[in-house]
Amino acid sequence: MNQRHTPTLTPTPHSKLPAVGTTIFTRMSSLAAEHGAVNLGQGFPDFACEPALIDRVEAAMRAGHNQYPMMPGAAPLRLAIAAKISALYGHAYDAATDITVTAGATQGLTTAILCCVHPGDEVIVIEPAYDSYLPAIALAGGVPVTVAMRLGPQGYGVPWELVAAAVTARTRLIIVNSPHNPTGSVLRPADIAALADIVRGTHILILSDEVYEHMVYDGGRHESLCRHPELAARSFVVSSFGKTYHVTGWKVGYVAAPPSLSLEFRKVHQYNVFSVNTPMQHGLAAHMADAAPYLDLPAFYQRKRDLFRDGLRASRFECLPADGTYFQCVRYDAISQAGEAAFAEWLTSEIKVAAIPVAAFYRQGQESGIVRFCYAKQDATLQLALARLARL
Repeated sequence: MNQRHTPTLTPTPHSKLPAVGTTIFTRMSSLAAEHGAVNLGQGFPDFACEPALIDRVEAAMRAGHNQYPMMPGAAPLRLAIAAKISALYGHAYDAATDITVTAGATQGLTTAILCCVHPGDEVIVIEPAYDSYLPAIALAGGVPVTVAMRLGPQGYGVPWELVAAAVTARTRLIIVNSPHNPTGSVLRPADIAALADIVRGTHILILSDEVYEHMVYDGGRHESLCRHPELAARSFVVSSFGKTYHVTGWKVGYVAAPPSLSLEFRKVHQYNVFSVNTPMQHGLAAHMADAAPYLDLPAFYQRKRDLFRDGLRASRFECLPADGTYFQCVRYDAISQAGEAAFAEWLTSEIKVAAIPVAAFYRQGQESGIVRFCYAKQDATLQLALARLARL
């Protein structure tokens, strides 16, 4: 008896992110490990957090805070976040309805996009931009509309007239980031006024990525959108405990938004993460009773920035202005005419210092001969990197 043989088929997913591969951060960190390079690429500290914070998390575990917390976050932490925002920025968020604790800032950013962007909606993204924005927009079925920052003598700035020109009837969301990764620029009052003019009288929402809120230097002030009632009324404001307390691996952040936006945010949040690590939430809540750790952060990182910038004077790198974050962008055209990715790879393999090409933060990989270093490192790490970079 003849039998019909049906070929075996291997099912393959129809990818929603077909163009996404391994991130530049993973690639450069792997290359740094391979070559024994000082890793100034990926943005994480190589020093410990305060021992008291670990003690408070351990105490929370021993006190029995080891089961699911409330879906929006442990109440003590949400209360502490609301109190901090009120004290720093003068805006009263209701801890019960307006604050949601997230599994890191990236989850908060993605959830905010998923909860409000529908297929075909346009989202304005200012480039160079943190690499999670575009994939999250794609997952939501949205259409990214990119506007490139301008680089002038005072550093990178947002061309608000081009942002205004990019607005259409389909614009749903504008994403802003200050202090800005990767450029180290910050929004100033004139920027806030320009943004308010653009969205006034529209239904456009704002996603404000403020994870480096406590890293603004030279006496500058962080212009959180929480400070500005007109903008806060239409904004998801995202921040990160990982950046503030040197615990990026804990992946705890939060989103502050008015009740109507928080309601929609939580509808998505409860199904893509539900809740966040309980003892760490209680430990962080106890730690926030003392404001000194984040109030002292500008001076802490400004000293590292200045150490790093001063050390680079022995090289042929040109430091660009760095008013915030813990990143320093540099031009390298006096050293090489190679493309940014090729130069970063050469720098890692031959000079033994890893950096990130700024082109990786553009949708189309725009080249400008600039790479980004992270100076959130021990002084000894920075000194070792500077000694190697002095060869250039």
